[in-house]
Amino acid sequence: MVVLGRITAPYGVQGWVRLHPFGDDPERWQEIERWWLGKEENDFSGWRDYPLQAMRLHGKAWIVKLVGVDDRIGAEGLVGLYFGAPRDALPVLSSKLEHGEYYWSDLIGLSVVNLGDEPLGRVANLLESGAHAVLVVTEEGSSGEKIERLLPFVAQVVKEVDVPAGLMRVDWGKDW
Repeated sequence: MVVLGRITAPYGVQGWVRLHPFGDDPERWQEIERWWLGKEENDFSGWRDYPLQAMRLHGKAWIVKLVGVDDRIGAEGLVGLYFGAPRDALPVLSSKLEHGEYYWSDLIGLSVVNLGDEPLGRVANLLESGAHAVLVVTEEGSSGEKIERLLPFVAQVVKEVDVPAGLMRVDWGKDW
């Protein structure tokens, strides 16, 4: 299962909901016939599937209508849920390495090193800050404590992503 975003609010009275996408190309998600919704981002055991009825851009926000959610009360019950789809149901990203397109789940677990080949840890998660995504990179310190770094996922910082090799190279100091 690949988590694609979160439902943030009901929209109108006919069961539409607003989305907060974890990524910058949700228009492609219209190709996904069945969406999965759940409370936990990393535990998919309680997730339910909903057929997609309609999806459209409304101003700057994406709104979605799911089959079986027919009124505002039903939509309110979905607020805060994560949404996603099985990897094989996702639209194929064209030339990932050439265009720098990735699903967030592709990045989680990658080893992160800086330009001096110093290890910074592994990508544990990604956050959406509004301006851009932020990488949460964690490593274990010499005393066993967890060290967490927040790195902007922008071209000025992320210099190379090699998913098959499990490696991300960044312009970031170990002591920052």
